[in-house]
Amino acid sequence: MERTAVNPVSWSTELGFNQGELVTGHTRTLYVSGQTAMSADGKPQHEGDMEAQLALSVDNLESVLAEAGMSLSNLIRLNVYTTDVDLLFRHYGVLAGRLAAARVAPASTMLGVTRLAIPGLMVELDGTAVA
Repeated sequence: MERTAVNPVSWSTELGFNQGELVTGHTRTLYVSGQTAMSADGKPQHEGDMEAQLALSVDNLESVLAEAGMSLSNLIRLNVYTTDVDLLFRHYGVLAGRLAAARVAPASTMLGVTRLAIPGLMVELDGTAVA
């Protein structure tokens, strides 16, 4: 698989994402459903703690990727949904650090939403990975 960053502007790379990702030569694509701060037995965790919810959401995203034989480095698209954009930005380093450690800057969208499916959850991540 070969990835080529597509950035007609440069400001987004300073925030940790590319405007686009051109992927060629891949053989497998994984579409990851929204991952939140849920325990393995399906119970929401860390109510009111954005930093902990974000960290667990990334852990859960990585678990799905690992089950498919992939890692964050295979992520080409990441969507971030949050009930509080300003609060999320204060803790965004949790996610940005994990992506930087994986040496990946997936094309991304962040959306503020009224609520997520499970009350008390504040952040949800979904994405697309290729290998």
